[in-house]
Amino acid sequence: MIILSHAGQLIDMRLNDIKTERLNIIPMQIEELQGLAKKYKTDALELSQAYGEMLRNCTKFSDEYLWYTSWKILLDKTDETVGYACFKGIMPDGSSELGYGIDEEYQNKGYATEAVVGLCQWAFSTSKVISITAEIAADNISSEKVLRKAGFVPTGKMGEEGPLFVVGWEKLKET
Repeated sequence: MIILSHAGQLIDMRLNDIKTERLNIIPMQIEELQGLAKKYKTDALELSQAYGEMLRNCTKFSDEYLWYTSWKILLDKTDETVGYACFKGIMPDGSSELGYGIDEEYQNKGYATEAVVGLCQWAFSTSKVISITAEIAADNISSEKVLRKAGFVPTGKMGEEGPLFVVGWEKLKET
């Protein structure tokens, strides 16, 4: 799929698919985001609001579409969706925040770490980002393990949901 950004730039979404050892990570199209926003409207208001915000930002910042959309995390062999991830734009200092989640039945198989590393490698390859942050709930030990395995370190700061972690391009190259 090719989309036209506000800046008139053509973005070929297929060129941005990320392939890891066991996963395909694919940027979602507007229609898919709309479907997720509707799906969670009554059951998970927080997710519905998050997808609604992604939709607004994909439209508002269409030249940076890939930094605002959700990415599907799929098993390479079966194309089953195992989770989702997203960046939350690019800040003027060259940082971006990464959020991710793996469906319960696919957890504890290394997919989250593989997806986080793949997404970070892609982000750093764009030369637009010099660091990536992630925020986890204070009691989410599994997510903390994922981030540490991917090269993230605690910043010592707290976000709205819990502790913040960060990785820079030079640190990710070591993993």
